[in-house]
Amino acid sequence: MWPAVNEKPGSQNFPGRPAASYFPGATMPFPPSQPVPVADNSAYISGPPVRFNSPFMPPPPAQHNPVVQPSLPQQGLPFVGQQVQPPPFPFHTQSQIPQVTPAPCSVYPPPSQGNAPQSPLQSSFHSLNPSVQTVSQGYPYISQANSVPPVPPVQSYPFPSQQRGFQPPPTQPVSMGMNSRGHMQHSSAGPSVDAVQNLVEDFNSLSVGSFPGSNDPGIDSKTLPRPLDDAAMEEKSSTEFYPFNCHPRYLRVTTNAIPNAQSLLSRWHLPLGAVVHPLAESPDGEEVPTVNLGPIGIVRCRKCRAYVNPYVQFSEGGRKWRCNMCNLLNEVPGEYVAPLDANGKRVDAEYRAELSKGTIEFIAPTEYMVRPPMPPTYFFLIDVSISAVKSGMIGIVAETIKSCLDELPGFPRTQIGFITFDSTLHFYSMKSSLTQPQMMVVSDLDDLFLPLPDELVVNLSESRPVVDAFLDSLPSMFQDNVNVESAFGPALKAAAMVMVGFRLTRFHTQNLLTHWGGKLLVFQTALPSLGVGRLRLRGDDLRIYGSEKEHELRKPEDTFFRKMATDLTQSQIGVNVYSFSDKYIDIASLGTLAKYSGGQVYHYPSFTWAVHKEKLRYELLRDLTRETAWESVLRIRCGKGVRFTSYHGHFMLRSADLLALPAVDCDKAFAMQLALEETLLTTKTVFFQVALLYTSSSGERRIRVHTAAVPVVSDLGEMYRQADIGATISLLSRLAIETSLSDKLEEACRSVQQRIVKALREYRNLYTAQPRLGGRIIYPDSLKFLPLYGLTLCKSLALRGVHIDAQLDDRCAAGYTIMTLPIKKLLKYLYPSLYRIDEYILKASANSDGSRNYLKMLPLSVDSLDPSGLYIYDDGFRFVIWFGSMLSSDLVSKLVGVDFSDLTDLSKVSLCEHDNDASRNLMGMIKRFRASSSSSYQLCHLVRQGEQPRESSLLLANLVEDQIFGANGYVDWIQQIHQQLQQNS
Repeated sequence: MWPAVNEKPGSQNFPGRPAASYFPGATMPFPPSQPVPVADNSAYISGPPVRFNSPFMPPPPAQHNPVVQPSLPQQGLPFVGQQVQPPPFPFHTQSQIPQVTPAPCSVYPPPSQGNAPQSPLQSSFHSLNPSVQTVSQGYPYISQANSVPPVPPVQSYPFPSQQRGFQPPPTQPVSMGMNSRGHMQHSSAGPSVDAVQNLVEDFNSLSVGSFPGSNDPGIDSKTLPRPLDDAAMEEKSSTEFYPFNCHPRYLRVTTNAIPNAQSLLSRWHLPLGAVVHPLAESPDGEEVPTVNLGPIGIVRCRKCRAYVNPYVQFSEGGRKWRCNMCNLLNEVPGEYVAPLDANGKRVDAEYRAELSKGTIEFIAPTEYMVRPPMPPTYFFLIDVSISAVKSGMIGIVAETIKSCLDELPGFPRTQIGFITFDSTLHFYSMKSSLTQPQMMVVSDLDDLFLPLPDELVVNLSESRPVVDAFLDSLPSMFQDNVNVESAFGPALKAAAMVMVGFRLTRFHTQNLLTHWGGKLLVFQTALPSLGVGRLRLRGDDLRIYGSEKEHELRKPEDTFFRKMATDLTQSQIGVNVYSFSDKYIDIASLGTLAKYSGGQVYHYPSFTWAVHKEKLRYELLRDLTRETAWESVLRIRCGKGVRFTSYHGHFMLRSADLLALPAVDCDKAFAMQLALEETLLTTKTVFFQVALLYTSSSGERRIRVHTAAVPVVSDLGEMYRQADIGATISLLSRLAIETSLSDKLEEACRSVQQRIVKALREYRNLYTAQPRLGGRIIYPDSLKFLPLYGLTLCKSLALRGVHIDAQLDDRCAAGYTIMTLPIKKLLKYLYPSLYRIDEYILKASANSDGSRNYLKMLPLSVDSLDPSGLYIYDDGFRFVIWFGSMLSSDLVSKLVGVDFSDLTDLSKVSLCEHDNDASRNLMGMIKRFRASSSSSYQLCHLVRQGEQPRESSLLLANLVEDQIFGANGYVDWIQQIHQQLQQNS
């Protein structure tokens, strides 16, 4: 639709950044740009131990037998216009590893523990570094705080080593011959046996196994890997060595090491792809740079249509530039030419955001528009049947809309309109000349027409008094309504007709008048029962569960809603669905509207005004007031040799690689899978560029561009070491949800487990020559949480158990939610936080802002719960506050205002602030927790120990490390994975 995005990307063969690794745990990381100063009071040089699987182990001088620390050539950061050179050494696959016999060394086994099993993270190998410290959760690390006597300048590795649980043999001082600063002497004969005192492990390991005749599983659950702090889940950034990359909040790849061959990719059993969050919120104080090139126009490659970025190269005195995506040499517009310095760098590069920033936003000129930008339009389709009246939903919706009218984006261009429905459709004229809205009722559902079509969508600033009067009167207008029917399908068609601007009367049809587009918000409380799109009750036949047809219940019943979503998307209308019911309303079908229009599903099971009003008010307010990108299209380009094969999320795929997003915002992310187009990649770097073309609420046409570079490697171990657990789980989750729509739930979970098993088996095969691997699961540090997140995904509401474990609508709504969540929000949803808070609220200051730092996150197991404690469970969507049966009655009365002995049903207690320090501290802590996860409102659920069935449904069923309803616990899951690894070793 937009000329700027219709061109297809071309190819690329420009050798970019070095293919070396650059993260902790990499086999050969880049050196820093400056030597690392060292002290001279130590007998040896600190640094990463020599790895047994590295082909880069040069021999030391003949007079010594030390552990050699290689030093890499100095290499500074690249700049615009500079050719990015590959490293002075290639990556090699594991098959090229020379066989090295270790020198004899003593082994110091851990102290005897009698019949107790060895710690799962203990190793019987020993490190070359004597400085070993222990950190939380049983993960020791190797200190690098050692020093050397004065020697010629040597560059040390800038990364901490990744070995776990080793103890060193005695070491000797090291003397290294250097023929130039930062360069090590290499022998053409390769590494000698004397160069290595010992072999060390380049992986983490987990001991699994019990003693013969013992019922002990052989795993200490306390030492299993868990993301129990924020640092454990920090975004993996490549900006240290690719300083021009966009921030990983916008774009993350499942591994920051692209395989160079199909044969290598076939051994990577996890999804290879990327997760894009184009409008991710920036931290306070950071803004995306805006670039307006004026009459010059946006500089783009004439072949692949990539946007100019920091990785392009300028030549011929700045008159030409080479595209980093397809390697084409382009002419530089005359007004954009700038001279180059002695290094080939544009002299103005640091002053131009498009040449120095990985994320920018271009102001698009008029050629990027086929018509004037649309105004922000909000249209509300509200169910007013008896179920909606009884729930109290109508009053909350009307009150919330009125409260935020002044905050709607786009003033004074904002448009607004309403339709209500039960068994008939109710249209409202709100033209500015009226003092009260005029309601018109249409009862013919088969032959729809629009009464007064020009007055159904109005300018908010012009008709504000009429809109206010309508919202004030809406709750009372239908308070006595007893109509149980729902003509949702006809109402949806009518709303589409209004928003696209058709003048359809009872007698004739005229052409399109105006193309409004915008956002359609649907509020539905009953199963559609009348007219087109009516749905039937499904899932009441228990015989279908467990059969080959079970997945049909999780798919739309007919094609009406899919077709409507397609039509709405083509008219630039995005749909958000708000569902409220304690009965089945077929979220699988209704959610299709949001899925194919780039929208979102908000589900409120068993909705009641008293319980859910704050949650609905907050989430509707955010939906209406957050900044929205209107009439958007998104394309992600990649360099030569790779391509994206599938896309996952809420959007309409307009062409092979163009995603249509009528109304996208900061709370939505998209995932895509990557494939190699060539048998062997010849490039050293693959570049990615995400471009989102959209209209801002102020009416500007803009293009947000994110650019990143990822190295190409020939080492499978490097791919695993550079894996991004967040991006991997995000893509894996979306694939599992899609599998559940075409197969049984257990098959979806089995596919997740099989991917994990195959990946760990392949990684294990890299170390087949390593002794004493029996009884251990080995894994790279980057994927230490992979088994846990695989378990929690399978036990999530969308995939867990059988039909009795979750209502069908709840399960489908959870699936739609997972498909849109950004990485950080998804990981929190899969493995929520559990804190003990009674000590904190008794001691902390009400104004304290460091509660999360003070509190200790606990494993999600019933063993973490003390009957004398108070706990809070937070999955990003709700809080569950658990009162232990032995908790101080005085504290309980301070928090809830009721004596503990009188609490028989906490579901009827509303948590609010009371006049005491403990209550103020608790409410202050909850407020800070909500502020840290602003995309949704965590509703508080209070539950007392032993209060069934609420305790089980709200908390115990979500303690994912335990065996619940016959599902595996964490220990069982690890044992099961280990057994499969052993069977196929």
